[in-house]
Amino acid sequence: MPVTTSDIDAARDRIGGRLRRTPIFRTSLETAAGPTEVVFKQEYLQVGGCFKARGSLNAVLHARTEGRLDQDGGVLVASGGNAAIGAAWAARIAGVPATVVVPVTAPEVKVQSLRALGATVHQVGDRYQDAADAALELAGRSGALLLHAYDQPDIVAGAGTIGPELSTDVDGPLTTVVCVGGGGLLGGLAAALRPGDHLVGVEPVGASCLRQALDAGGPVTVDLDSVAADSLGATRVGDLCWATIAGRDVTSVVVSDADIVDARRMLWTDFRILVEHGTATAVAAVLSGQVRAEPGTTLCVVLCGANTRLDISG
Repeated sequence: MPVTTSDIDAARDRIGGRLRRTPIFRTSLETAAGPTEVVFKQEYLQVGGCFKARGSLNAVLHARTEGRLDQDGGVLVASGGNAAIGAAWAARIAGVPATVVVPVTAPEVKVQSLRALGATVHQVGDRYQDAADAALELAGRSGALLLHAYDQPDIVAGAGTIGPELSTDVDGPLTTVVCVGGGGLLGGLAAALRPGDHLVGVEPVGASCLRQALDAGGPVTVDLDSVAADSLGATRVGDLCWATIAGRDVTSVVVSDADIVDARRMLWTDFRILVEHGTATAVAAVLSGQVRAEPGTTLCVVLCGANTRLDISG
């Protein structure tokens, strides 16, 4: 079933006051289409350096209300890194333990963050799916609440709480641009769309599960080969995202790794904003001229994550 505005409203009520209300930043970018006015949603300032804490906390608090959260088992999640950090923060806020399973290829900066948060970290396999399979087996033995990185109703609805914040902070209809991994953020923002709003999902050419799903008429398994695969490393777009974007004003754009690297460097050089390659993917679509504001709308880019090393060389 698709995620709805009611789900997002419920998520806002649960997590309100427990996480940061991230700000916006209005500026102009020099793009291939000329100077372009844009609003950045600075979600990389969220606890854990990423939007993922919204969905995780929503899921944990909902489970506690319904008696599904075991205090000793805590929470368990598989992730390329960011969803695990979000789950670890949610567990800390809820006062329960967190266990995470990440691929051995997960960036060390993310693994260090997880351990600093007190999470028990298991590293399994080379891809997100390997970690997900291991987490499912572990959940059956531990009694922990199993969270999905992107394909779970509470996770998607929590991510969607960014939408009402943007609607409050920016007047009029929006053209909102976001990067896409498994589609949790895209699905949540799609559920929050108002009449006149537009939503653009951006992916690397080498990690384009949404684009390939649209071409195939449904979710398919894809190969990964991108500089942004550590955070946009889902091999299949989530079923919830697919159901939620159906019939809505959502379009898909793909960008090259070279454009992603350039966009990340520009954010640092021009604004001293340091984000992940995955986050820079959304900016790359604007800089390359592929995405502009739809007539009568304001162009917004969600800068969703900054769990990265202090290096912009590549």
